[in-house]
Amino acid sequence: MAQQLTTAEFDSVLASADKPVLVDFWASWCGPCRALGPVVEQVGEEMSDKLSVYKVNVDDEPDLATRFRIVSIPTLILFKGGEPVHTMVGNLPKSDLVSELTANL
Repeated sequence: MAQQLTTAEFDSVLASADKPVLVDFWASWCGPCRALGPVVEQVGEEMSDKLSVYKVNVDDEPDLATRFRIVSIPTLILFKGGEPVHTMVGNLPKSDLVSELTANL
């Protein structure tokens, strides 16, 4: 299951990651976020040897949402070496999510 990240721990978690990190920026009131959540969890489990998955609630962590210019949710950002390398916005089908991640890992 994807762990929730707070602003306080965000940078240290990304800096210490030994593989790419996918961060799901979401909110509990967002229907597309609730639909995408289980897909992200499933892909995270299936690709656990290649990436780690975390979630950031934009209502609880507005500073992170601002920092990464999150204007629409759900937004997924793939990080490598602590830096964002690919962004996906909206509710993606699982096959599209896997293709996007595989192409950018």
